[in-house]
Amino acid sequence: MSTATLAPTDTIAAAARRHGRWIDDWRPEDPEFWANGGARIARRNLIFSIFSEHIGFSVWTLWSVLVLFLGPAYGIDPAQKFLLTAAPAALGAIVRLPYTFAVATFGGRNWTIISALLLLIPAGLAAFLIQPGVSYGTLLIIACVAGVGGGNFASSMANINAFYPQRLKGWALGLNAGGGNLGVAVVQVVGLAVLATVGAGRPGLIAGIYIPLIVIAAVASALYMDNLTQASNERGALREVSRDPHTWIMSLLYIGTFGSFIGFGFAFGQVLQVQFKDSFSTPVEAAYLTFLGPLLGSLIRPVGGALADRFGGAFVTLVNFGAMGAGAAVVLYASSARSLPLYLVGFVLLFVFSGVGNGSTYKMIPAIFKAKSLFSDLPPELAEARARRLSGALIGIAGAVGAFGGVLVNVAFRQSFLSTGSAEAAYVAFIAYYALCLVVTWFVYLRPSPGRLAGV
Repeated sequence: MSTATLAPTDTIAAAARRHGRWIDDWRPEDPEFWANGGARIARRNLIFSIFSEHIGFSVWTLWSVLVLFLGPAYGIDPAQKFLLTAAPAALGAIVRLPYTFAVATFGGRNWTIISALLLLIPAGLAAFLIQPGVSYGTLLIIACVAGVGGGNFASSMANINAFYPQRLKGWALGLNAGGGNLGVAVVQVVGLAVLATVGAGRPGLIAGIYIPLIVIAAVASALYMDNLTQASNERGALREVSRDPHTWIMSLLYIGTFGSFIGFGFAFGQVLQVQFKDSFSTPVEAAYLTFLGPLLGSLIRPVGGALADRFGGAFVTLVNFGAMGAGAAVVLYASSARSLPLYLVGFVLLFVFSGVGNGSTYKMIPAIFKAKSLFSDLPPELAEARARRLSGALIGIAGAVGAFGGVLVNVAFRQSFLSTGSAEAAYVAFIAYYALCLVVTWFVYLRPSPGRLAGV
C-alpha cells in the first residue's frame, strides 16, 4: 500500500500493515503527520529497537564478565585476558558499517530480526564450549564472534534516526542508545548473580541465560516493528559522506566518548583485579563493583541527548570532554596514591561523562547536516531527505570508528601493565586524547567564524 498523503491515524496504520510491514510515506517533520499517529508508530519501534539492541550489547560485552571466571584452571595470564576483551570490541567495530547499511538493504524491522538471531551463535558457543582444558585459541575465536552484538547498535541507531523529527533526535537517539548501553551493566549483574549462586565453575551459564532472551527479541521485532521504504534509497550515502571532513571529525570525537565507555566497560573488572589485587582476591569481589559505572553511564546517555537538544550538542560535548579529562586525572592520582575509594569515584565519573558525551555527539550528527542543508540549492524537501540520508551514513561510520576506541582502551591498558606494571601510562594517554577532542570541538564547531554551522 502506497500513500501519497498520510495524516489520519488509520491511514498510517494501513500503510504499516502492508505485506512485510513496510511504511511507504513517512514525514516526521510534518506536525500534523506526527500528531496523528506518526509519534505512536515511532515510539513503538523505539521500544522494541531498544530491547533488541540491549540484548546485543549484553552479548557483545559478555567477555567483560567471562574473563573474571577464567581462573588458574584455564592457564591464562592478565595480558591474554585483555586480548580476550579486545577481540569482540574489534569485530564489533568492523561489523558496524555493514550493519548500518543493512537497514537500507533489508529494512529496519527485517534486519533487527536477522541481527537478533545472529546473536545465537556467540551465545551458543560460549554456553557449551567454555570449560577448563579449552585452548586459548578457541577462547579467542569465541570471544571474537561475540563482536556481532556490537553491530546491533549501528543498525538500530540508523533505523531510529529515520523515524524521529530533528527536534526530538537527541532524546530519541539517546534513549535508544542508553537502553542498549544498559546491556553492559546488566550482563555484569547477571554474571554476579551466577557467581553468587553457582560459583565460578559455570561460566557458560551466563551465555545460556541469554539464548531464550535472544529468541524473544527476534519474535517481538517481527511482530511489532516496521520498515521504512525511504530507507532503501540511502545506499549511495557512504561514498558521499566519507568525503565530508565532518565525518572524520565526529568519528574522532566519538572515539573519545563511546570508545571510552565501551573500552572501560570491557576492562574495568580486570583493571581492578590487577591493580588492586590485594582488595579483589576473587572474581565476586570485583563483580560487585564493575556494573556500577556502565549502569550510570547508560542511564545518563539520554540526558546527554536532552541537554544537547537544549544547549547544543557541540557546547555540551566541549564541556563534557573537559569533565572527562578531570575524571581521568582523578583516576591517575588515585592510582599513584593507591587509593581505591578515590579510584572508584574517578572511574564512575569517567563512565558518567562518557555517557553524557555519547548522547551529545550523536545529537551533533543530524544537526550538522541539517545546518548544511540550509545552504543547499535543492528544494527544501529534497535537502531534508539528503540530510537525513547522510546523517544515517555518518552514524554508521562514527559508530564503527568510535567502537575501535574500545579496542584501543584495552590495548592501552595491556601495554601499560606490560611496560610499567601499572595503568598510569594509559591514564595519561586518555587525558591527552580528551584534551585533543576538546580543542577540536571548539575549533570546528564553536569558534566564531563565517563558516560556523548554526545549531550544532
